[in-house]
Amino acid sequence: MALDADEEILQDFLVEAGEILEKLSEQLVDLEQNPDNGDLLNAIFRGFHTVKGGAGFLQLEALVNCCHSAENVFDTLRNHKRRVDSDLMDVVLEALDNVNAMFDQVRNREEPTPADPALIEALDALALPEGEAPAAPEPEAAPQPEPAAEAGGHADQGDITDEEFEQLLDALEDEKSSSGDSSGDDQITDDEFENLLDELHGKGQHSGKPADDDKPAAAGQSGGSGGDDITDDEFESLLDDLHGKGQFKGSVEPASKGGGASDASARTSGANELITDDEFENLLDELHGSGKGPGAPGASQPAAKRPEPAPTPRKAEKPGAPANKDESKSPASPAVPQRDSQPAAETTVRVDTKRLDDIMNMVGELVLVRNRLQRLGNDSEDEQMHKAVANLDVVTTDLQSAVMQTRMQPIKKVFGRFPRVVRDLARSLKKEINLVMHGEDTDLDKNLVEALSDPLVHLVRNSVDHGIEAPDVREKAGKPRTGVVTLSAEQEGDHILLSIEDDGGGMDPDKLRQKAVEKGLFEQDAADRLTSNECYNLIFAPGFSTKDQISDVSGRGVGMDVVKTKISQLNGTIHVESELGKGSRILIKVPLTLAIMPTLMIMLGDQSFALPLVNVVEIFHLDLTKKNIVDGRECIVVRDKVFPIYNIKDWLIHGAAGEPDPENGHVVIVAMGTKRVGFVVDQLIGQEEVVIKPLGRMLHGTPGMAGATITGDGRIALIIDVPSLLQHYG
Repeated sequence: MALDADEEILQDFLVEAGEILEKLSEQLVDLEQNPDNGDLLNAIFRGFHTVKGGAGFLQLEALVNCCHSAENVFDTLRNHKRRVDSDLMDVVLEALDNVNAMFDQVRNREEPTPADPALIEALDALALPEGEAPAAPEPEAAPQPEPAAEAGGHADQGDITDEEFEQLLDALEDEKSSSGDSSGDDQITDDEFENLLDELHGKGQHSGKPADDDKPAAAGQSGGSGGDDITDDEFESLLDDLHGKGQFKGSVEPASKGGGASDASARTSGANELITDDEFENLLDELHGSGKGPGAPGASQPAAKRPEPAPTPRKAEKPGAPANKDESKSPASPAVPQRDSQPAAETTVRVDTKRLDDIMNMVGELVLVRNRLQRLGNDSEDEQMHKAVANLDVVTTDLQSAVMQTRMQPIKKVFGRFPRVVRDLARSLKKEINLVMHGEDTDLDKNLVEALSDPLVHLVRNSVDHGIEAPDVREKAGKPRTGVVTLSAEQEGDHILLSIEDDGGGMDPDKLRQKAVEKGLFEQDAADRLTSNECYNLIFAPGFSTKDQISDVSGRGVGMDVVKTKISQLNGTIHVESELGKGSRILIKVPLTLAIMPTLMIMLGDQSFALPLVNVVEIFHLDLTKKNIVDGRECIVVRDKVFPIYNIKDWLIHGAAGEPDPENGHVVIVAMGTKRVGFVVDQLIGQEEVVIKPLGRMLHGTPGMAGATITGDGRIALIIDVPSLLQHYG
């Protein structure tokens, strides 16, 4: 294995192959839904072929073998010799799992573990045309390297090998001896040379005769043994036969070997000096690139390489290998495609994420300085000062946006796994389900992409298991047998809105109330007062499940609790909508980034606090004497909706608990997860972007506090963690 190869080449392979393997999982599931899509078949074939080519360049034989067998299956499929079905896809997806496992081992600089031989046999059986039984392996045929290379038969090379060439010469020798030819020397006749060319190129593909006599053929057979050499004129005639009259115009220059200095003068002078073995090797290097000629076989070997220029560059390009085979007659031309493709390869650069985090922190400090200057500018009457601060504000905002973009990743990185999840789960539950995805190109912070992965998996599995009914049940209800799960993402201001929707049976509020009473979450009277939306939100309660039997998919009441906890940690909200018999929809709203946070600055006493703006729903002024008591808790009614209300000054300001409650106050309605409550505050300052600074070791883990920041007037403000605050005090 060549894992000690050039690190840059290995990194190129890991990046390129990683992107291809991510796409393959989605493409394979899509192919099962659209088995006649020729573009999709070709794309999957190219994907496996590209990974195989890169792995072959790095000598990762286990990865090459698995990709090669999968590639053969799709070669058969795209030639319409077999149809795509679920059983075939099961085997191919298992192969993809093995390829991904081996790829992870390569990424960790470990030797890849070969795939199960039974899996390779199953793939090889599927690579045969439908109805055809597996045949005994055919011996390698030396005269036909081209078709084998085109079909992917040789993973590492498409040219005739030295051993195959020797076998071909032995066969000719046997034919000569059996025909009674007793010439006694090591030369071959013109007819034998013609037969040799026919073997190499195919019948009738090479026209013309060798040179004036049979010496070139002798040189080709003996490999320059030193017995019979050819003259310059004879060699020129041979080149004309191989390349066409006047097509070869290159001059033989000395390469890495020493004996070629007199070759150019010999070519131009037309004297009777003979070409040596080293000079002939240099000529092959000129024709095919250094080290690309097969070596000893001699003049007949360039003829073997002529018919097959195409597959070789394709393999060389994939892992970033510098080799390019002869695609034209002149020695300089192979370098042209490399120069053309070089700028495109350098338009992107890999940067360590820690460096991006450092830049983001420095931009955060710049934002704090901008806020400070804006506050000072507002107190100043200097017009030039106002202009300078305004310019700084624009530049800082643009810089902040640009740096945030470098940390952004498309949510497709999360969405890409779901076609496979839905497909496997639907087959295990014997359901028919289509997954539809929208907005995969929506960008959000890299940390959020990773953090959202687990919650979305739980929600999608929940829709497949709980939401979509069995095909027979759907048919009886007048629905199509195939259910639809829709996963979508879109940007809404400085937030990302995620939606998981299904057209299943929906949720029954009465059943949820009954389960809540059985689980001891509510008394019967309290459960009866729950609205439909509050009943739907019960699914996020710890240990709550509507399934009576526990399976490996659901029933433990853990998954949705994990979802709510994780979304709350991301300062996000989650909302459930459902209609019995029509389906359910779960909406998640999370901030675009966690590094710089827009907040609502409030005052409690003489201390400033920052409420994350993502949690703020609305603000209003209220007569606090109109409070009501429901279930022993103070509540307010706003537009026929009841919200619990808390005077958070009693929690956060020392000594404030004994003070009398004000008659009027500002109320901020905040949301976290599925809950909405009201906070009474003394003063509203306004919106401000802040940079989250972690609390010191002494204050680390303080309930209700997410961190601290520096306000525009230079004071320190604590950032409120709404879920933690309510959990500890409410």
